[in-house]
Amino acid sequence: MSGLEAVAGAESACELLLRAAAMVPAEHYALAAVAAVAVFLYLFLELHVIGDALRGFRGGRVELTFHPASEIYHRVASKCRSLHGRYLATPWLASPHLQTLFLGISGRPPSFTYKRQLYTVRDGGTIALDWLLASDLEDADGFISKDDSTPLAVVVPGLTSDSAAAYVKHLAFSIASKGWNVVVSNHRGLGGVSITSDCFYNGGWTEDVREVINYLHHKYPKTPLFCVGTSIGANIVIGDRFISRKLVQRIYDKALAIGLKGYAKLHQPVLARLANWEGIKKSRSIREFDHHATCVVARYETVDTYYRRCSSASFVGNVSVPLLCINALDDPLCTREAIPWDECRANKNIVLATTPNGGHLAFFQGLTAGRLWWVGAASEFLFALHDSSCMHRQKANDHVLHSSLESSIDKSPYVNFMEDGMVAPVTKDGPGNDDGSPSNHEIDGVQLSNRVGGRQQLEVSSEKDDEHASGSGNGSTAVPANRQGDGTNSNKLHEIIAPVKRSINQLARYQGRSVWLLAYVAFVTSWQLLGSLAFITFRKKFRNPLRAK
Repeated sequence: MSGLEAVAGAESACELLLRAAAMVPAEHYALAAVAAVAVFLYLFLELHVIGDALRGFRGGRVELTFHPASEIYHRVASKCRSLHGRYLATPWLASPHLQTLFLGISGRPPSFTYKRQLYTVRDGGTIALDWLLASDLEDADGFISKDDSTPLAVVVPGLTSDSAAAYVKHLAFSIASKGWNVVVSNHRGLGGVSITSDCFYNGGWTEDVREVINYLHHKYPKTPLFCVGTSIGANIVIGDRFISRKLVQRIYDKALAIGLKGYAKLHQPVLARLANWEGIKKSRSIREFDHHATCVVARYETVDTYYRRCSSASFVGNVSVPLLCINALDDPLCTREAIPWDECRANKNIVLATTPNGGHLAFFQGLTAGRLWWVGAASEFLFALHDSSCMHRQKANDHVLHSSLESSIDKSPYVNFMEDGMVAPVTKDGPGNDDGSPSNHEIDGVQLSNRVGGRQQLEVSSEKDDEHASGSGNGSTAVPANRQGDGTNSNKLHEIIAPVKRSINQLARYQGRSVWLLAYVAFVTSWQLLGSLAFITFRKKFRNPLRAK
């Protein structure tokens, strides 16, 4: 009888539980579910709007890390108001993930037109240089002369980004609107240009930027040169060590892998011959892509070898030019663990600025999210540096202007984008002009569309007068391409651009998928946790009425 009584008691307990659950109004269940979802989303998205409200919407203070005896700080950074103030994120984007996502989807960049120059490097690769001159914003047909002393800022985009990325356009417009000239040095294979050699760019490949800066220094010897690098060159080590630390960061890992596969798809004929194409197609993370593509093409023994050798932390101590680094502590890609704090503090040429919030390459501010805080901070630093006595000077070397690898691709230094997506050269003086100066050519630019940005840490450095690019290794020799007739030029340009034209829409779809992947994975990975939270809440609520009875 005792066993039957226990069963009956158990059944009565279940009935009591169900009866108690039925007595709770449905509105309470709905309210509890909404509260649970709100708490989860607040924590999952790392929202900080409540913290901003508690601080009176004053924003977080910008923290500076530098050597106590740093002249760069005392003579340059100390004069920048933005570096000694606070940063308040746009209230409806008070999350690093919302900021990063909004930058990829929209970013609200300014509207302007680039002028394109195709430059051929020593190994036959082609780089698209997109120019924005200060005179372009005044509806004037201005060009740079060899004796021009107007400062020139060279911008290097991030991973899978080009001059059309929203953050690049924000930066270019900000600098050009203040009277400087800007040129965006797109990575080879990006910007709508095909791969024309057996070399692909990666996080440790600095030769292209070095050669472009040497070329610009030789071509415009009186022009002070500055360089702003974003994302990929700053902390490639995060590609493996920290990007998979949290669930949401794994989502970014998958999204970036999709973008890399889209880049690989554009150049499949070349990459399939040089790397493991089947492995590339199956890659679901940055590490897998680097294993099947980057390490094979660049001949690194392992992925860890690639990350170790290409980490900027290994080279920070050798920086010999004035350098400002900007990073948000809530950046989901370049995390605070990846920042070389001690190395920056030990080098007198470096000032590191960190903010509590900002996301990845975002830092939106204002109610309309029309401005990026880091763009203003970087521009202010460059202008203060130009007016200071800290400008880096280096004796100019004689540059060899010809090479056996010289290609005839770039017969005209500027090109037009036609309605069908093709590229054609535009010249004013005809094929007999060997000068190659923008002042001798007539250009009709083109408005480029926005694309998803890459990883982030910002590096702002300068060069002036008789100087060329500095860094690890020896500076490479500038090789301007030989210029011949327009007929051969058109054929070569057609050969370069035609493969990209057929697959550019595929890349756009890949990038679109990466955005939707974030939303999909967030939903799939959250419903189980929401159910668990609801069960715990209801169980405690039911337990109290039963104890009372």
